[in-house]
Amino acid sequence: MKVKMSSSTPDASLLDAKVDRTAAAVLTVSDSCSRGEKVDLSGPAVAETLGRRNFQVVVRSVVADERAAIQEKLIELCRSARLVVTTGGTGIAPRDVTPEATSAVCHRLVAGIAERMRFQGMCKTHFAALSRAVCGVRGTSLILNLPGSPAGAVESLEAVMDLLPHALELIAGKTAHE
Repeated sequence: MKVKMSSSTPDASLLDAKVDRTAAAVLTVSDSCSRGEKVDLSGPAVAETLGRRNFQVVVRSVVADERAAIQEKLIELCRSARLVVTTGGTGIAPRDVTPEATSAVCHRLVAGIAERMRFQGMCKTHFAALSRAVCGVRGTSLILNLPGSPAGAVESLEAVMDLLPHALELIAGKTAHE
């Protein structure tokens, strides 16, 4: 007898048993960093913060502010990490396209996580209202956009860090209520 999976259970074909639930990837989106004109400070700061919270950063990468390149890299990183965190490209400048690239590769968006980051950010600076960061699900991975400044990226990540383990469990199909 074939059992139908509930709509909240991920398709088993999307699960990669080899990828640890704490595996994370950090993608810095920056034209100047990708050209080697500027040192990436945000990516290492985000990776360090994730490490302190028991995530294992398995990949760190830098890509230019090009929508197609960002999309391609996000898809690649979701194959090796359950949490993919981007930093940069979330503002309103013409080349800030990280939210569009993220939305294009995600199957579902998780608006509340981005809303919480903006809310917490606005407690420190009114400029946080200019963030267009998104968070979404691709397969069994969660993609989270953070601002490009090291302080903004870490503060935004810290604002939602307590939600991430539970979100990753739900995405992996652990939906039982205790």
